[in-house]
Amino acid sequence: MADQVVALIVDIVNSRKLRDRVGAQESIRSVFEGARKEHPVLRPLWPTVGDEFQAVFENLGDALLTTALVRLALPEDVDCRFGLGRGETTDVDSLAPIAIQDGSAWWNAREAIEVTHRREHKSEPYLRSWFVSNDARESGIVALVNSFILLRDSLISSMRPRDRRLTLGALSGSSQVDLAQREGISQSAVSQSLRRSGGASLVAAQQELMKGEIH
Repeated sequence: MADQVVALIVDIVNSRKLRDRVGAQESIRSVFEGARKEHPVLRPLWPTVGDEFQAVFENLGDALLTTALVRLALPEDVDCRFGLGRGETTDVDSLAPIAIQDGSAWWNAREAIEVTHRREHKSEPYLRSWFVSNDARESGIVALVNSFILLRDSLISSMRPRDRRLTLGALSGSSQVDLAQREGISQSAVSQSLRRSGGASLVAAQQELMKGEIH
């Protein structure tokens, strides 16, 4: 696979403290599958070692949207980190049940999730994602995307469960009327919640990002 793709490495936050790690892993696979039904993925999520998962996306916009949808959809007691790496992938062992891959996309994704760990445990406890590309021509895109990620992750980390559900619905294209019916509240309450939580801003920012050159 010589084309540039986006490799994604996912791990579970505080996995050793979870009472039901198997249930958490099932939840992660389920929400990724739900996102995949609406948005394309080149290679669907698969488990690797321990509490880690991997996936491959054709472009960065799809990877960013999917990781936002997944965090918003996860149960309240489960959270994930995401390392996104742009580059190439190659099959090392195509005869394995799940083809073993190598390549710059995976090296960059590994670096990205390591950066996420470091920054999370220093000054940005809300951070859950990072993007790395070793293409010098993409330095501006990398800075733009990581600036977006810092704000996005901060918003999501501060949201209450209903805020996340409403933002998830809005990001998935549901109308405020539909969201109000699901929650048993008024459309005005939905609008106020989205404004107060930053959900409306997150949706608008993601939409603008997808319109641009983030591919």
